[in-house]
Amino acid sequence: MKANQLRIYITAALFGVAIILLGLNACEKEKEAKTTEEVVDNSNIEVKGKETAVLTAPPLVPAPVGKRSAKKLIVEMEIIEEVGEISEGVEYVFWTFGGTVPGSFIRTRVGDEVEFHLKNHPDNKLPHNIDLHAVTGPGGGAESSFIAPGREAVFSFKTLNPGLYVYHCATAPVGMHIANGMYGLILVEPEGGLKPVDKEYYIMQGDFYTVGKTGEQGLQAFDMEKAINEDADYVVFNGKVNALTGDQALTAKVGETVRLFLGNGGPNLVSSFHVIGEIFDAVHVEGGDLINNNVQTTIIPAGGAAIVEFKVDVPGSFILVDHSIFRAFNKGALGMLNVEGEENEAIYSGKIKEGIYLPEGGGTHSMADKKVKTENTATKTLEERIKHGKSVYMQTCFACHQAEGQGIAGAFPPLAESDYLNEDVNRSIDVVLKGLQGEITVNGETYNSAMPAQNLSDEEIANVLTYVYNSWGNSKKEVKAKEVAQRR
Repeated sequence: MKANQLRIYITAALFGVAIILLGLNACEKEKEAKTTEEVVDNSNIEVKGKETAVLTAPPLVPAPVGKRSAKKLIVEMEIIEEVGEISEGVEYVFWTFGGTVPGSFIRTRVGDEVEFHLKNHPDNKLPHNIDLHAVTGPGGGAESSFIAPGREAVFSFKTLNPGLYVYHCATAPVGMHIANGMYGLILVEPEGGLKPVDKEYYIMQGDFYTVGKTGEQGLQAFDMEKAINEDADYVVFNGKVNALTGDQALTAKVGETVRLFLGNGGPNLVSSFHVIGEIFDAVHVEGGDLINNNVQTTIIPAGGAAIVEFKVDVPGSFILVDHSIFRAFNKGALGMLNVEGEENEAIYSGKIKEGIYLPEGGGTHSMADKKVKTENTATKTLEERIKHGKSVYMQTCFACHQAEGQGIAGAFPPLAESDYLNEDVNRSIDVVLKGLQGEITVNGETYNSAMPAQNLSDEEIANVLTYVYNSWGNSKKEVKAKEVAQRR
């Protein structure tokens, strides 16, 4: 009896092992089949018809591809070397694809046959080429597109993989060509297109390296040593400080869905992209198929991209930043999305009330002493000084006092039509020079916050105050550097 039971147990065990092995084998076959299904050969997608691609300058994007069939798509792009402003009063020789930094946005769909015409303007001084990360082929097209000024190269490629891809110049020294603004984005939509949204925008971050320090006026040359050391003077969206603020701010209405096509040209720095006051409903990680939901900040590597989508639920100004935060408020990686529409207090109430808070043992915090700048620049016209002052303002004062000097209610006083400012110029100079703590009244409202002393030269302080006094309904006062020096 015991021998029979033993045989039964052994038989059952062997049968169980066989079932497990068969199950594992079936799982492996299913996994292999699934993997095979996921690897789609898009090289065989039939091309029907021909059209010329519509290219757009940032922050605009061409119309969605939608459900159109794959086509032969003609892309005409010109390389232009030209002087432009990187900040107010600061000029730089940009090397561009299509005359903008970043370069023109290219929109395609999977299976398109792209015939690319790259032209190097005759007035340019250097040879260039293009490496598109969407290309399957040597150098991403760089080997086929190297051209001298006054020449044109033509090559073609099949868009095999849907996603959002960077393109850039790959002519030696590669880093220098990218650092001078030679990058952009190409979108390859999946078959059937992306899901519809209300607004789409194109934003690309880049880091720039100049011989002069941040904000130094005039035409600035590229600094190779700073670039090698990754010591950026400017980190900006769309090629310029304030490219996405003021009249150039992005717009939307409450209830609309927004899609941002984000790129990072680098050449060195990783972007930590964040919209203050918003949460990304969906992020196409690194521009590919993987979607992450409910994201606060997304990493975009140098030479990489991402697509973020979100619905705007309440009105207001939403600040776009690289959350390596000194880059935003001191080097330029900052933009704005202005949303109009009805308030929704169920989602956001605004300030309900404010009271006095006096904790035991509270103390006054002060800024550590630091060496101040004393260098001055040559005397400029009033118009030039206002322009320079605006540059200083947007890099130093913007975060607290806002783009139009409106301040932040209950926290930072307005500079627009400010009685406090206009009553006493010397007091205003002292505030910038030495800082301010304690209660003040501005336009009938009480404020009790702290402003640290600013590490600015006499000329910079004079210029920024001149800009403020000549903006937003103030007294038109012109502040001179010698007045600041006397108060110092």
